[in-house]
Amino acid sequence: MSKTKNGKDEPTIIKKYANRRLYDTGRSSYVTLDDLCEMTKDGYEFKVIDAKSGNDITRSVLTQIIADQEAEDENLLPTNFLKTLIGFYGNNAKAIMPRYLEQSLNTFVTNQEKIQEQFTKSLEEMSSLNPMSQMGVFPNTPKNIEELSRQNMEMFEKAMKMLPPFNMAYGSDDKSSKSKD
Repeated sequence: MSKTKNGKDEPTIIKKYANRRLYDTGRSSYVTLDDLCEMTKDGYEFKVIDAKSGNDITRSVLTQIIADQEAEDENLLPTNFLKTLIGFYGNNAKAIMPRYLEQSLNTFVTNQEKIQEQFTKSLEEMSSLNPMSQMGVFPNTPKNIEELSRQNMEMFEKAMKMLPPFNMAYGSDDKSSKSKD
């Protein structure tokens, strides 16, 4: 279950004013995009509302946080991924892409948790007096970690190949799309 800073079961309301200031109604104080970034990382639920119109602008604020992170050399999103993602706007993939991306990310997170569990288990085995551990035999780590990573990439690449503009492989180097100097 997600955490809330306001102590209620509903998300904290953040109001965005015309002067671009963000007001956290749960804490009765102004916050920054960096504060919202930290709240997101910490698992807190919030909803950003335009103070004048009352519209929910959470998605655009979260997008701005991502853009700011990318601008600060926190390059998490590869250029080819961004180009491919932009290609999905305005076409028939709109109906399935958000769900696919969400499921893919959930699968990735689940696999990362499995890798962490395997790593922890391996450390426990190393520190135990088990003769197999002392010989360096850890049945649950390297091969399984590599396999999970391989499966993540395979799943993503297959899905990208199935979707138009999509008939090209994700990350392919299409020379015709490069700008000419």
